[in-house]
Amino acid sequence: MKLYYVTLNTADEARQIGRSLLEQQLAVCVNWFPITCAYRWEGEITEEPEVVLMIKTQSGLQTEIEQAIRDQISYTNFIAEISPTYVNEGFLGWLSREVPHQEAQ
Repeated sequence: MKLYYVTLNTADEARQIGRSLLEQQLAVCVNWFPITCAYRWEGEITEEPEVVLMIKTQSGLQTEIEQAIRDQISYTNFIAEISPTYVNEGFLGWLSREVPHQEAQ
């Protein structure tokens, strides 16, 4: 199992990307929530709102997930793959039924 942590500009982008991933069976579940981002840009510290999209999926789908995100947005954003050290069996069973398992990349 893998989690993807993705930063986006708006909740609408997260909703569109999340639904696309679910429709393509690239995710079993997605969550999105607002955050505040602070970063350095051209020597200044900037703060602005962002949205995090969390994607719950099988291993081996990184290329397809990144393409689905790129199909919806054109700007450079953050995408991180996270490997959980533990996931409960009930959730893993649901994941296996809903998202075809891929070989790890």
